[in-house]
Amino acid sequence: VRPAEISGVHTEERRFSGMSMDLEKEYEKIYRYCYMRLRHQQWAEDVTQETFLRFLEADGYQETGKRLPYLYTIARNRCMDYCRRKTSLPLEQEIPVKGQEEKILTLTDLKRAIERLEQEERELIFLRYVNEVPVGDIGKILGLSRFAVYRRLREILRKLKIELREEEGK
Repeated sequence: VRPAEISGVHTEERRFSGMSMDLEKEYEKIYRYCYMRLRHQQWAEDVTQETFLRFLEADGYQETGKRLPYLYTIARNRCMDYCRRKTSLPLEQEIPVKGQEEKILTLTDLKRAIERLEQEERELIFLRYVNEVPVGDIGKILGLSRFAVYRRLREILRKLKIELREEEGK
């Protein structure tokens, strides 16, 4: 065994060992993202695992500080592939808890308003406000400038406010 081979192994081990803690933190966010896209627990788990396997097996990836956008890009592509294969996704029912009617009504109205948004608009809202992904990273994931992301988020929020006001009037 040559020293160069040993040092290569150690370099590879260091690459993954330093990464493992960070990846564990991102796993839940990627899962929630996949669940938001697929709306099915098992499929979201499968796609999340596939995402991380592809990331870890990627020979071309070098640590440049863009791990999160890269993970979301893989997850987004895997979700789209999964949706192409699965034509119908089941709707899940939520059971209300007594004493929380007003909160449930508000959440139901918000959920309905969000469901009426375009897929890309829902994705932007989810990435920014649920998974708290930085705007710069969202831009990298979706291929948009930071300013375009800010502008679209502002437009989507305005659209949601109008929808919610209309729901209150009904």
